[in-house]
Parts: sequence; structure tokens; C-alpha cells
Amino acid sequence: SIRSRNLKGMSHIPEDRHKFGLVLDFNLAQNLALKKYFLEEFHSYGFLKYDKMAEHATRLIEDFDIRCSKGAETIARSMSGGNQQKAIIAREIDCEAKLLVAVQPTRGLDVGAVENIHKIIIQERDKNKGVLLVSLELEEVFDVSDRILVMYNGEIVAELNPKETTPQEIGLYMIGAKVQEKFQKNRGEQA
Repeated sequence: SIRSRNLKGMSHIPEDRHKFGLVLDFNLAQNLALKKYFLEEFHSYGFLKYDKMAEHATRLIEDFDIRCSKGAETIARSMSGGNQQKAIIAREIDCEAKLLVAVQPTRGLDVGAVENIHKIIIQERDKNKGVLLVSLELEEVFDVSDRILVMYNGEIVAELNPKETTPQEIGLYMIGAKVQEKFQKNRGEQA
């Protein structure tokens, strides 16, 4: 289940923040506690501790510079896209996960928000956490990645070092014009 994956150390920044990342009509405190509301810290005998949720949200708002008009009581729907995304990232990183899966984490955001989110993802990597970035933005892939895996037709066709490759070379792998030898062998063994 999703909860068991979370408890075993996996966090996920979804591609669609409105559909899968936030409950838009919940306030920020509730959204930031979505992965923890069942812990003793946030409930007692089945009743939520709203004061503890608000304290938790206030800490994350400060730590991740989430801009919101009413603090923990701000309704998620009323926030800008960049601040909604920062809220999701704050919640996911607060879980202290060993693996962070980030799918299109900066889609539709302004340049300042993109830079901030990249910085946060790199900080997680630097804490020796696994980060799997799934992105169609080559610039983002080059800016954030230590290594790049390119897929074509549902299979990995290349493993590249971002410091030793070009967007043009990645493009050739993406359209299936090139396949690294080690992945050709794997394709032959599977057939």
C-alpha cells in the first residue's frame, strides 16, 4: 500500500500537484500532515490534534519558505503553484525518506520556484538519500542529476554522465536511434 511504502522510506512528489499532491480544499496544516496524521503525535484516541498539526505546519512553512496569507490555516487552493509545490516537497522531505521520487517537480513553475526546488532536491541528494528524478526537461535533468538513464519504448537504452554528454546525444537515445551495448545485450536476453 502507499502507506507501507511511505513507512518503509519512500516519498513521492507527483507530476500533478492538484490531482495527486494536495487536497485543495484542506488547509495547509492538514495537507502537511497527510502522511503523518495517523501517528500518535497528531491524534489521540482517534481525534486529531489540530494544535500539533498547526505547529508542525508552521515549522515547515518557515523551513521551506512557503508563502501563504494565513499561515497554517491557508487553504491550499488559494496558494500560487510554486508555493503549492513547495508545500508538497516540504511534506515529502519531512517524512525523512531514504528515497525521493520526483516526477516533473517543476512543471509549470516560474524560474525562481524552479531554482528553489532544484536546490532542495540537491540538498536531499547531498544527505545521501536516493533521488529519482523523472523529467522531460533536459535542462532540469542536466542541472540536478549525477547520472542519466534514458528510456525508449519502455526500456532503458542508455546510462550517461551529465558532465560527459550533450542534449543531442540524449535525443538520439530518446528516439531509439542509439542503444548502448550493455542494454542491447539485456534486450537480446529478454527476447
